[in-house]
Amino acid sequence: MAKNEGQIVIKKYANRRLYNTGTSTYVTLDDLAEMVKKGEEFNVQDAKSGDDITHSVLTQIIFEQESKTGNTLLPISFLRQLIGYYGDQMQMVVPSFLEHSMKAFTEQQVQMREQINRAFGETPLTKNLSLPIQMVEEQVRRNTDMFQQAMQMFSPFMKPPAVKESRKAEAKDIDELKEQLRALQSKLDSL
Repeated sequence: MAKNEGQIVIKKYANRRLYNTGTSTYVTLDDLAEMVKKGEEFNVQDAKSGDDITHSVLTQIIFEQESKTGNTLLPISFLRQLIGYYGDQMQMVVPSFLEHSMKAFTEQQVQMREQINRAFGETPLTKNLSLPIQMVEEQVRRNTDMFQQAMQMFSPFMKPPAVKESRKAEAKDIDELKEQLRALQSKLDSL
């Protein structure tokens, strides 16, 4: 298996084909998405130049996932804010902030799943979804507040973000999560 410091090397050729040097097979973006979900580390290189193009390939995977599933993970308000930071003085801070936020979210997701499993596992017909909903709402609020505070701390002279719009988007996201949990609840009740 050809690996680069413990990572699988994926070669991207001019014809857009991706070749997994670890398994000696051609792969698709969907295959790479599955590798990411499994926690497999890989590095994508341009076959001709040897340049690292991992970032652009991962971005392409996100774009395809967002467009084909219909269940987007990135709300429009978030995308607008993210685009607004390109070329801004805050551009250097945003990547590390997002990385730390995702790490914290992942850790809390494990705890939330454990609590949901305990709640659903005990009495399937009388399970209580209010705790998981409250946890999601609270996490969204904390992350939004933390992001806004960080942005204000680094640029104290810029006007504060439109809290009202942010709260509306946050409320919409929470409502969508509540609806998904209700649908899950009704499916489980029918079992």
